[in-house]
Formats: sequence, C-alpha cells, structure tokens
Amino acid sequence: MSLNIIVLAKQVPDTRNVGKDAMKEDGTINRAALPAIFNPEDLNALEQALRLKDANPGSTITLLTMGLPRAAEIIREAMYRGADTGVVLTDRALGGADTLATSYSLAQAVKKFGNFDIILGGRQAIDGDTAQVGPQIAEKLGLPQVTYAEEILDLKEGFVTVKRRLEAGVETVKCPLPCVVTVNGSAADCRPRNAKLIQKYKYAVSPSEKEKLSDELKAVVEARPYLNLQEWSAAYVEADPEQIGLAGSPTKVKSIENVVFTAKETRSLENNDEQIEELIKELIANHTIG
Repeated sequence: MSLNIIVLAKQVPDTRNVGKDAMKEDGTINRAALPAIFNPEDLNALEQALRLKDANPGSTITLLTMGLPRAAEIIREAMYRGADTGVVLTDRALGGADTLATSYSLAQAVKKFGNFDIILGGRQAIDGDTAQVGPQIAEKLGLPQVTYAEEILDLKEGFVTVKRRLEAGVETVKCPLPCVVTVNGSAADCRPRNAKLIQKYKYAVSPSEKEKLSDELKAVVEARPYLNLQEWSAAYVEADPEQIGLAGSPTKVKSIENVVFTAKETRSLENNDEQIEELIKELIANHTIG
C-alpha cells in the first residue's frame, strides 16, 4: 500500500541562544536575531513518516512549512533524510500569526494537496510550546487526530495504530485514515542525513532561492524537476485575509520585559526563616523567579 504522507514542520529560532534582542516591540519573535533550526519534535515526526515510507513501497513524503522563504532549508534537511519534496507557505500577510491563524493557513494549504493519507507533525514547537497547531488543523479539516504519539505501530486496512506516551502511562489507539498525528519528543530520533541524498538534493531550491543562483546552477535546477521546491502564497491557498497573520490572531502580547541574568554579587544568609523569606521576595520582585 503506497501512502501520501504530509509532514508539518517549522523552522524555529534556537531558544538555547536567546538574547536581549530576541523579541520585537510588537511581541513577535525577532527571527533575524536568532539562529534557525529544524524544530526538534518535527524531526521525531519525520522519522515516523520515514518508517511508514520504508514499510510501504511507493509512498511519498511532502514537507509543508510556513515561514520566510529561507524555511526551504528544513525541506532540504528532510530530503537529505528521505523525504521527497516540500512546500514553503510564505507571504508577508502571514507574518505575526498566532496558533489560530497559523493552523488556518496550514489547513488551507493541506486542502491544496487534495489526496493524502496521513498528516504528521511534532507535538509542539520550541518557540511557542503551545501544542495547539496540530489539533487545530485536524479540527479545521474535520479529521480525527492522535496526539502525544510515541510510535506508529501499524498502518493497514484504512487504520493506523499508535502508541501514545501520557503522563499516567502508555496508551495504544486505533484511528481511521486520513488523520492527523502529533509526535512527542520521546519518540525515536530522526535518522541522520544520507550521503547519497545530500548529493542528489543539495541544489534543491525554492523560487526565491533560485533567483539568486548563477546561470550555471539555474540550468542544473531546470534540468532536474525534483530540485524545484514550491512556494505557495496566501492567495494561492485561497486564505481569507481576515483569518491570517496578525489580522487573524486574537492572541496579543500586552508587554515584554527582558530579564538578563548576570552574576554581580554574592550574599551569605544566616540560618533563619526571616532572611530566606526576604531573599525570596527580592528574587520574585526582580523576576529571577516566579
């Protein structure tokens, strides 16, 4: 049985290197100030997709990501591991989206694919930690969903069997296709890049990237259709302008305060409750804790 698999992935800021310029005044992330990486749990989801592809010859994996044109970088990363192609949903009008607007935009893009069997994505992105986008996409598409997936155990006869990792233990569920599955970070790590695939796809580019290539490399890309990644706009996926970007985002950031931890002094306390209580109050007041 061959499958049409969509993997939702996001290029995220590396939150291990957050500095004072990480946020803009309007409450959105200053992505230009942070290194961009493949969202970790989306890599876990990609591995589950690759295992399905291995078990079902003839299957295809398409990576769908929303962001700046440079997000094509993670499509190539996925192709180096075994994905087939990818689409960047990119448009200035999509900027500043919260989870509601993001899920609407991605759901519109999924509709453009038409035929698909399963949608996989990470449980959550490290720049938001909401775990809302996957379930919201499922609701907007009217699809059943399985969250907190740790392993896809089986897929046959129109059903997928999934092991879920929950706080209270492990649960095994069976879900009809097509469906949406979000994958935990406790799932298997994604396989490493494949040297042959790197050589095959290293010149895979989106239209925005293609414009910057030399004439020689453009000729290479044009001669090999599999190197042409797609870029879709909000208009192409027929998105309602009122439901995308900041306009479609009811979540607003009221204020931002940067807290930078620096070691300036040391303090010795007596072994008594009063001094400990005063220190805790001070730490809460300057936002070191709480």
